[in-house]
Amino acid sequence: MHSRIEIDVNAPGDRVLELARDITSWPALLPHYRRVTVLSRDDSTVVATMTAVRRLGRLSVPVAWRSRTWAETDDADDLRLRFVHVRGATKGMDVTWHITPRWAGCMVAIDHDFVRPLPLLGPDLFPRFVDRAFVRPIAGRTLLTFKQLAERPAKEVHA
Repeated sequence: MHSRIEIDVNAPGDRVLELARDITSWPALLPHYRRVTVLSRDDSTVVATMTAVRRLGRLSVPVAWRSRTWAETDDADDLRLRFVHVRGATKGMDVTWHITPRWAGCMVAIDHDFVRPLPLLGPDLFPRFVDRAFVRPIAGRTLLTFKQLAERPAKEVHA
């Protein structure tokens, strides 16, 4: 199953990428992220366990996954931040952030591709549930927060 969410940001795309590519800073920047634990790192790729919460009324549901993450910056018209989930309920999910220039900033879109067939239930039921109940709410909040951060003066974000 494929899903996409997007948001316009009144800031340069490289600013958004600079904020988002350091996943170790996400718990300090994003109120719904609790922890990012780096398990390995090489020149361009980080493998980390990421933990966030999904608010359901008064209930905070913890969600966790392990992801291999890297940035692709060879095309200035489509800066990409990539995540491939390698452990957890979303193992196999392929996530691509596309950061593309617009006349007054950039557009940030997050594509999620996920297939997880379940016996007797087929290939779509679990991915659709995960997308609607967890992926869209968490990714939407992530995008909105990064939009707010990117649109602030740089000195306010790291103060």
